[in-house]
Amino acid sequence: MIKNWILYFIILLFPVLIFSQQPKEFVSKKDSLLPGTATSISFTIENKTSENKIYDIRVETSGQYIQPIITKSEYLVPAGQNSLYIVPLRIATECPQGNYTITLHGTEKNNGNPLLQSLPIVVAGNRKLSVMAINAPEFVKAGETIKSSFLIKNSGNVTENLLLESKNAVVDNGSSLLLLPGETKIVTVSKNTNADLGKNEYQNLSLSVSSTDHPKENQTVYSSTQIISTKPIEEDIYHRLPVSASLSFIGMQNRGMYHDGFQGEIYGKGSLDKDNKGQLEFHAVTKNPVEFNSFTQYEEYFINYRRENFFVHLGDKTYTSSYLTEFARYGRGAEFRYNFKKFSIGSFYNHPRFFRDIKDEFNIYSTFKLNKESEITAGYLYKIPRTEDPSFSLNGLKLDSNAHLPYATGKFKLNKNLDVSGEIAYSKTDRTEGSAYMMQVLGSFEKFNGNIMYMRSSPQFAGYFTNTSTFNGNLQYKISKRLNLFANYVQDARNFQRDTLYLAAPYRQYLQYGINYRYAKKGSVMLYNGYQKYQDRLEPRQFDYYERFVRLTIDQQIGLFQLNLQSQWGKTDNYLSGFTGNSSFYTANVAFEKFKTSFNLYGSYAITSRYQMQNEKQIYYGARILSRFTDRNYLSIFYQNNYLPEEYYNDRNLFEILFHQQIVQGHEIDVSGRYALQRGELGNKDFIFSLRYTLRLNVPVQKIAEYTTLSGNIRNMGAKKIEGIRLMMGSHLSITDKNGDYIFKNITPGDYLLEIDRSTTEINDIADISLPTQIPLNNKENIFNFGLTTASKIQGFIQFNEPAENNQLSFAQYQFKKEKKKRESIIIEASNGEQIYRKVGFIGEKFDFTYLRPGNWNVKLYRNGLDKRYKISMDTFSFTLNPSETKDITINIVKQQTEVKYQQESIKVGYNEIKKKK
Repeated sequence: MIKNWILYFIILLFPVLIFSQQPKEFVSKKDSLLPGTATSISFTIENKTSENKIYDIRVETSGQYIQPIITKSEYLVPAGQNSLYIVPLRIATECPQGNYTITLHGTEKNNGNPLLQSLPIVVAGNRKLSVMAINAPEFVKAGETIKSSFLIKNSGNVTENLLLESKNAVVDNGSSLLLLPGETKIVTVSKNTNADLGKNEYQNLSLSVSSTDHPKENQTVYSSTQIISTKPIEEDIYHRLPVSASLSFIGMQNRGMYHDGFQGEIYGKGSLDKDNKGQLEFHAVTKNPVEFNSFTQYEEYFINYRRENFFVHLGDKTYTSSYLTEFARYGRGAEFRYNFKKFSIGSFYNHPRFFRDIKDEFNIYSTFKLNKESEITAGYLYKIPRTEDPSFSLNGLKLDSNAHLPYATGKFKLNKNLDVSGEIAYSKTDRTEGSAYMMQVLGSFEKFNGNIMYMRSSPQFAGYFTNTSTFNGNLQYKISKRLNLFANYVQDARNFQRDTLYLAAPYRQYLQYGINYRYAKKGSVMLYNGYQKYQDRLEPRQFDYYERFVRLTIDQQIGLFQLNLQSQWGKTDNYLSGFTGNSSFYTANVAFEKFKTSFNLYGSYAITSRYQMQNEKQIYYGARILSRFTDRNYLSIFYQNNYLPEEYYNDRNLFEILFHQQIVQGHEIDVSGRYALQRGELGNKDFIFSLRYTLRLNVPVQKIAEYTTLSGNIRNMGAKKIEGIRLMMGSHLSITDKNGDYIFKNITPGDYLLEIDRSTTEINDIADISLPTQIPLNNKENIFNFGLTTASKIQGFIQFNEPAENNQLSFAQYQFKKEKKKRESIIIEASNGEQIYRKVGFIGEKFDFTYLRPGNWNVKLYRNGLDKRYKISMDTFSFTLNPSETKDITINIVKQQTEVKYQQESIKVGYNEIKKKK
């Protein structure tokens, strides 16, 4: 019984002692085992007889990567007992995931009865994929192919079905790869370079590897190679300012009257230095020969300059002091601003061009930054009224005297979710006083975001807004990734001092709220309810109504078609005509792109009570086609039969055709023609056409580089000739004279590849440096010298030397079968510190290294799987090669001797007799 327990503990502890440095566990048959671990499983052996049983045990596994640590043993099962037999296992790292069976074979020693048991085990999956760049050329010449090698290794135990992709190159091995557990493969990525590359550049080649079963686990590895231009372009040595100059001929049929004429324009914008610290912008447009509209340009002249902390503007622009005092006033004047570290000051003067009430205005302000996203501004605006036309009044309010408007604004970042901004302003003239204020709050949270703004001005306020208020807000709540709730409210300001160049948009007040549901990746539906009030600001009014509505919108992409469908049903109170009726709209938009041409089709059918008639039927339709034939030209055609009356304050296109053509680099022609409804018109159509020529220039403003030269000498170090040797550096060529001198002139600074045309040298001549070589040309004059000599050679023989037997017995003499001979080889490496050459040499054969640069060379030998019975007598050679020298070396491979020693001392043999005590 004691022997059985001793045997049991030995079997149990044996794998623990042997594999104490490995992960280990004791598992049941239901557990999942990890590869790369040692574990144990147990079998229960029953003995129902009255005698002890001894079994010869043998263990087998169904997988080659699962090996029992103890394959054979004897095991005693006591009479009438159940014994637990422990089988220690080693699971290899590369063992594939899956189900396996461990089988226990036993034979009873006394009678030969068999014992057979099996247990299933499960090896869990372990994914471990690695990708690395292993080889890429340091540089290539333009026009050559870059080839980069990447190593993909599956260190897990799961077969990986991989997708290979390179965004800027071609995967030579295909786009898919099946990688077995423990398998390693090399993938090559290649890219053809442009032979006409004008400037040296670095090219990164990428390889992205992902599994089809786990597409989100993507690994991307890069390699970098420099491409040396062989045809470098003449680099611009000037920093230039882009400038465009154009001349247009414009004709217009305006309300039955035809006008035409020429209009010139010049525009430039860019930096004045290579560090882009000073930005200059200027614009000049001559007088418009036809009546101004949104399709032609108005006369304008301005120039501005901006640096990091400084800005100045002279000429026409839209000047702004603050939202309440002067939100937008187009005029001719000057503006100045200077920024200190946390403090800035500014001022402007403006002479309005399209507003009769104001003759001149002056503004001065200062801003203090509390932090990066919070600041406070205090300013003062001074307005001088026009006195030439005392009868004129706009919006029922006219400046009767000079106006003083102090104001203060601020914006504050309260926390990462809330932003608050606001303004207060006060106005005073000789007769009136007024005030205004504005507040805005923006909130952005994980599921909620919104924006609310309220403004109010008093009846006598002399700012941009007068005797009015406005409230705007929008809220959105994100229920899920697909479902959103939203609400919008807009109430326009009624009285504001707008420029008279444009007509005012209708007064609006509307509220809408609804739900947006994205039912598919490329589809969504929106349902919302609300009301809207539109009132024409012009007299006589064309519309004035209040409408309650329900709207349904569907956006869906089907293939290359983008569809937008919209339906609206509403009840309209027409205040202009005094009736109530239904208003419904049905609209469809279809957009798609094909053959470098985009198409957009539009159609709408309406039954509305908004205007002069109740339940009036209206149809709107149109299309836009934009086609890019090449990179140098495009054609655009637009047509729409009519517009909603609410848009009549704008210029509206009914038919338009535009054609653009780049004749050559920097020269362009644009032709356009259109039928349009001018602002304020509902039915009278006008025709406008334009022919425009544009010249685009790059004006030099700063010299940033100089042309450079490269000169040098080729020393004669044993070559047959040094005259007439052609040197190549990109697209530049040079020929040596009788003294070996050469020179390259008019070279743009940069990095170049210098090489020799070997067809102009003797076949065995070689430079004393590695060519091609990269040369940076940054100085005005550059010198590079090197020598030309004759190549050397290393050659030799690999011979096998077997020592004499010396009458010693060898175990090989007792081999019954003669081993089959194989060709033994070694690796021979020759290196001079800069260049390394390797060859495989076979025993009994010759080898050589030709066209070697004279100098110090080392030859090193590697076994390359050489039979362990053999050794290399000397594995390193060092010597100096002279020009034209041939160095002979002999490599000796010898058989290692095996020595057997016999013990000469006598061995004492004895025994102890133990008497039994009675």
